[in-house]
Amino acid sequence: MKRIAICLALFSALLGACSSSTGQPVANGEMEATVQRVVDGDTVELSTGEKVRLIGVDTPESVKPNTPVQPYGKEASEFSKQLLTGQKVKLKFDVEPYDKYKRLLAYMYLQDGTFVNEKLVRDGYARIMTIPPNVAYADLFLEAEREARENNKGLWGLSEEKAAKKSATAKPAKEAAPEGKTIKGNINAKGEKIYHVPGSASYEQTHAEMWFATEEEAKAAGFRAPKR
Repeated sequence: MKRIAICLALFSALLGACSSSTGQPVANGEMEATVQRVVDGDTVELSTGEKVRLIGVDTPESVKPNTPVQPYGKEASEFSKQLLTGQKVKLKFDVEPYDKYKRLLAYMYLQDGTFVNEKLVRDGYARIMTIPPNVAYADLFLEAEREARENNKGLWGLSEEKAAKKSATAKPAKEAAPEGKTIKGNINAKGEKIYHVPGSASYEQTHAEMWFATEEEAKAAGFRAPKR
């Protein structure tokens, strides 16, 4: 019995290390936190001063330096402010707890269980942006985006004329590729997974739903090259 008790104690300590709210974030761990302010639709600052970038989603830019406010950017930012400011949340981490800017990378949950990353996509405030190896909920986000598109929710309900009018005074910003990953993966209306390499015919106008470092990595994820 004593040996069993010791094993259980060690197991509990291990779980605690992965989910400690005071320890350092670890891969596949979790922690409790409080949102102090919303920086942008997909980025918040905690009461500790650390910034959190939500994994797998990309809201239109509204505060990025030298970048024009993008269509539906203000709406997405305001939605996140109303939803998250001052809230106690649970952060869950994937393979990489931090990005190159030293921001926490996390899936965020409200106390009532609301999965914030998914809600932003399903309600039309964000597009999906999946960057390996942080892909735990890639399929869920893809399904949520398809639902938002089909129901013309949020940014998907913007008419081309309205979007053009809001962007008329500025050139649309180019997507910033994650470090070391320049190949764009896109899923078209038919559900076909296609990757585009820099310099290819459709590269610049293609919205990246996933980013890859090599063609082999893209193919392993089920993407194919464009048909010539």
